[in-house]
Amino acid sequence: MRTKIASILFFLLICASASFAQQADSLRNIIATIAQDAKGTVGFCMMNVETRDTLSYNGRLHMPMQSVMKFPIAITVLNDIDEGRFTLDEKVHIEKDDLKPDTYSPLRDKFPQGNIDISIRELLSYMVSLSDNNACDILLKEIGGTAHVENFMHSFGVKNIAVKATEFQMAQGWDVQYTNWTTAFEMARLLDIANKPNFLSKESHAYLWKIMQETSTGPKQIKGLLPAGTIVAHKTGRSGTNDQGITAATNDVGIITLPNGKHLVIAIFVSNSTVDLPTREDVMARITKAAWDYSLAVHGQ
Repeated sequence: MRTKIASILFFLLICASASFAQQADSLRNIIATIAQDAKGTVGFCMMNVETRDTLSYNGRLHMPMQSVMKFPIAITVLNDIDEGRFTLDEKVHIEKDDLKPDTYSPLRDKFPQGNIDISIRELLSYMVSLSDNNACDILLKEIGGTAHVENFMHSFGVKNIAVKATEFQMAQGWDVQYTNWTTAFEMARLLDIANKPNFLSKESHAYLWKIMQETSTGPKQIKGLLPAGTIVAHKTGRSGTNDQGITAATNDVGIITLPNGKHLVIAIFVSNSTVDLPTREDVMARITKAAWDYSLAVHGQ
């Protein structure tokens, strides 16, 4: 009798595994079809935090990060705070020269003359939630530059990432942005690692995910087709478009809270695309919605 029950359970397990594999293959095919509309290269990775179910599409390709790099920068700043180098409420003096023109900067727009003292807490919020380029470079200067960020990432095993150029440096030439790269798979890993409650201190962890959840940029990207009220903590990144009509980067990475209380890591990079922004955003929204539907079908409502 026990042998018979064991055989039945084994058979059901095999059937379930086959069903999951078929659903994963179906999702990958859906993503591949949607990705064609980007007329460029799409890198994607998803991971269910609780079940560890992971799926990727072009997940190992090097993709330019643009402002997605502000996420690893924020992690590095907060780790430095945890190690006692700074405090969240420590003030940084900002001169007018720190507030570069011709770049996206709500901080500069609010304080065009500079000569202000602003806390690291506020600078992190400007950098992550508002994607402020000047706040990014000010924080990089405070912590010792891009090499410090890259070295910290590599120190805990996130190797497939390069942080070489500041926002100001990226603005000096088209090709410079490609020196700041990662893969969709590695960014999903970084999101998952940073989400672990013991990776940063309790205060730093809470503040990181607060400002990620308060991101105001890219509402039509990974959030675009999700139900209203869905909690999404994310960081976007977007390049300009060159004279040939190529947009180097339209990116969005983050963690979505599912209706069942589980959490879905999503990393989407759209690189070297020749279609307009609404089309690129639609591609990202449709891929995310497909991942959402798959996650609920496989792991329950």
